[in-house]
Amino acid sequence: MIEVTNLTKRYGEHVAVDHLTFRVEKGQIYGFLGPNGAGKSTTMNMITGYLAPSAGTVVIDGKDIQKEPEAAKRKVGYLPEIPPLYTDMTVQEYLSFAAELKKIPAKERKEQVRKVMEMTQITDMRGRLIKNLSKGYRQRVGLAQAILGDPEVLILDEPSVGLDPKQIIEIRDLIRKLGENHTIILSSHILSEVSAICDHIMIIAHGQLVASDSPEGLQKLMKGAMELELTVKGEYEALEQTLNKIPGVESLERMASPENGLAKVKVVTGENSDVREAVFFALADAKLPVMEMVHSEKSLEDIFLELTDDVKPVEKEKKKLFGKKKAVDTPQKESDTAEAEDSPKMSAEEEEA
Repeated sequence: MIEVTNLTKRYGEHVAVDHLTFRVEKGQIYGFLGPNGAGKSTTMNMITGYLAPSAGTVVIDGKDIQKEPEAAKRKVGYLPEIPPLYTDMTVQEYLSFAAELKKIPAKERKEQVRKVMEMTQITDMRGRLIKNLSKGYRQRVGLAQAILGDPEVLILDEPSVGLDPKQIIEIRDLIRKLGENHTIILSSHILSEVSAICDHIMIIAHGQLVASDSPEGLQKLMKGAMELELTVKGEYEALEQTLNKIPGVESLERMASPENGLAKVKVVTGENSDVREAVFFALADAKLPVMEMVHSEKSLEDIFLELTDDVKPVEKEKKKLFGKKKAVDTPQKESDTAEAEDSPKMSAEEEEA
């Protein structure tokens, strides 16, 4: 459905998106994750044609966004992080105006507007000014605008940002329903939301794609060492002695006992080593009854942090993103001092930027 090949965006020497390549299949909901400044919104803007790439191509259903922009954009509905709303219009006026901009035939506009208002549950708000709507309803109006024209692809940039928990659940349910008939790319910082809604997750860091798989596939990929929390009836010393004899057990961490007569420990194993069965039989032989055994897996948050921490910007980028390191106990040369004095000072506005 969407093919992104070597997509690159540079701002001077800073590379916001670095040779990004991925494919979006039809009828799937894709989660697009990454820390602030990773290049998510820039990538979305290039896919929709709002920004021209420095290099690379975006092809939507066989239409190149740069060579056939009108045909490609007709297949895409876009909801930016801040919906482009005319707040002095009523909901119905705005959606009718958006339908006209999208070149929906005049005889179909009224029905299309009615349909999208019904889908996003804003029919009761059709006569109200947008400036008088809550944040949640404004987000729904922006989503209704994206759906107009029945595009095959919906690109949603942080659709639930700033919403209360009830509104987040409503928007989540709406996106899941839209996913039945549309291909969706969803950017979000709420990892539980992405895990609950999306069929496929792409993680981006410093403009590079660092992972692309289903939520279950990512967990298997990042499984690594296993952690078990064990609670047994008996003394900790006996438990420790028994567990240390089991092949694959790498370390033990004593935990606070929930009650007298019980011992609790965290067991860390080697990579891809499942010791649960061996632990059970060893403790049974040692007459240490297992009261509880909990297998902890990496959450999507753990996977996200591990993957994004692994990718670092090149040295030139580090200076731009994180600032120059201050010298410690190093005498400054006279030429350096003179150069610093000659250089213009930053204004308050520049320092804030």
